[in-house]
Amino acid sequence: MRKQPIDKDLEKTERFLNDEIGLDSCVELVPKKFTFAGREGLLVGVDGFTKDGILMYIVDSLTQLDEADILPNPMEKLLQRFVPFMEVELADDMYDATDQIISGPVVLFVDGEDRCMVIDSRTYPMRAVEEPDLERVMRGPRDGFGETLVLNIALLRRRVRDYSFRTELVTIAARSQTDVTLVYLEDLADQSFLDDVRESLANIDVDAAPMAERSVVDFITQGRKSRLNPYPVVRFTERPDVAAEYLFEGHILIVVDGTPAVIMFPTTAFHHLQHAEEFHESVFNGTFVRLVRYLAVLIAWVGTPLWLVLSQSQEVLPPGFDIIGPEEAVAVPLLVQFLFGELGVELIRMGLMHTPNALATSLGIIGAVLLGELAVEVGLFNAEVVLYVTVTALAFFAVPSWEMSGALRLSRVILLVVGGVLGLTGLAVAFLLNIVVLARTTSWGVPYLWPLIPFDGHGFLDILYRRPMSVPKRRPWILRPGDPTRGG
Repeated sequence: MRKQPIDKDLEKTERFLNDEIGLDSCVELVPKKFTFAGREGLLVGVDGFTKDGILMYIVDSLTQLDEADILPNPMEKLLQRFVPFMEVELADDMYDATDQIISGPVVLFVDGEDRCMVIDSRTYPMRAVEEPDLERVMRGPRDGFGETLVLNIALLRRRVRDYSFRTELVTIAARSQTDVTLVYLEDLADQSFLDDVRESLANIDVDAAPMAERSVVDFITQGRKSRLNPYPVVRFTERPDVAAEYLFEGHILIVVDGTPAVIMFPTTAFHHLQHAEEFHESVFNGTFVRLVRYLAVLIAWVGTPLWLVLSQSQEVLPPGFDIIGPEEAVAVPLLVQFLFGELGVELIRMGLMHTPNALATSLGIIGAVLLGELAVEVGLFNAEVVLYVTVTALAFFAVPSWEMSGALRLSRVILLVVGGVLGLTGLAVAFLLNIVVLARTTSWGVPYLWPLIPFDGHGFLDILYRRPMSVPKRRPWILRPGDPTRGG
C-alpha cells in the first residue's frame, strides 16, 4: 500500500492532488482556498456528495477564528472545538486523505500542518425509497433498498434493533474503490462462515467492480461450485423485511454500495422459493400460496419436457390419457416447436425490458397473443405447444428468485433437448442427473436440498407449512446458529 506523509507546504499538497486526481481539471472536484486564524486552508470535496451549504458553513465558522483560538495545537483544537460535525477524524497520510476525498467526505488541509481533517458530511444522490418491482406483496411494507450503502444499513437497523447487530466495512477494487459491508448478528452467525467470507472479500483482486453485487458474488463463490452449475448459492433481495428475517435466522448479508440488491447466504434451494407474501398472509392462505408456488416451479421445470416425451411415446400412456399429444400434425417437429417457443418467450422478455413503459403492454400483447395465433394459423405450431409454452412461461413468474428462475429455465431447455432426442429413458436419466447436481451442490457447506437431503422432518414441515408466528420456532440447525431457539 502506498504511503506518503502530508507535506506542511500547502502548495505541494495542492500539486499532489492535481497530479493524482486532477484537482484543477475535474469539474466535480470542488477546492476552496481561504484564510483563517492567520493561516491558509484548502477545503476539498466532491460536488454531489457534499452540499454547498455545508462547505460554506465550515468556511464561515473557521474564518471567524483568531490565531490565538487554535494555538498551541491547531488541528487538535479544530477537531475538539471548532468543527461541529459528528464524524470527524485526523489523517496523516496523503494517499489516505485522497481516498477519502474521492469517496465523498470533505478534507481540510492547513498550511504548516502535517495532518489533515476528514469531515464526513457526505450526502449521496439517491432515488426515493420505493417497493421493489420483483418482490411486490399485497400486504406488508412498501419500502425497498436503494443504491446508497448508508441508507440500506439504516433500513436494516430500523428492523434489527439488537445489541449483536454488526457491520464490517471493506473496500474492494483499486480503481472503483467499492464499499462492501458485511452484516450479521454476532451471537447467531456461525464464526466459520464469517471467517470464510472475510477471507474471500480480502482476496478479491480486481481493479474495478462496476457491476457491484454481481462482481462480489463471482469472487466469493469462486471455487464453491463448478462454473457449469447454473444453480445460485446466494440469494438476492431488495426488501429490508426479508433481509432482516434472514439475519434473525442466522444468515449473513453483504451490502454493496451502488446497488439495491443485498446478498444473503448460506442458502438452500428452498430459500429461493420463499416469498414475503406468504408471511404477510394468514396461515392457511400463506400455506396455500406456498404449495401453489411449488407446483408452479415443478410445471415450469419439467412440464413441457414431460409432455413432449409422452406425446412421442403414446404406447406407454395408460387408458384415458390419450388427450396428451397434438391433435393435428404440422411440418415442424414438436421438439423444434418447443425450442422456437422458448426462444420466442426469451425475445419477448428481453424486448419488454428494453421497451418504454408506454409501449410495454402493447408489445406484450402482440408477442404473447398475435404471434402465437399467427404461428398456429400458418401451420408452424400446434395450438397445444403454444398453450404449454405459455403456461410454463407464466409459471416461471411464480419463482421469487430471478437467479433460480434462470437456472430452472436453462435446465428445462436441456431436458427438452435430451427428452426430444432420446425419449422417455433419456429424460429420466437427465432428470436424475439434475437431481444429483442439486444434491451435490452446497452453499458454504450447507446442503442445497436440505431438509430433503439430508432429511429433517422438522425442517421439511417448515417448508411445506407456514407456521403461525405465535408458535415457537427453531432456527435452521444446518446454519449452526449460536441460539437455536426463537423465543423471547
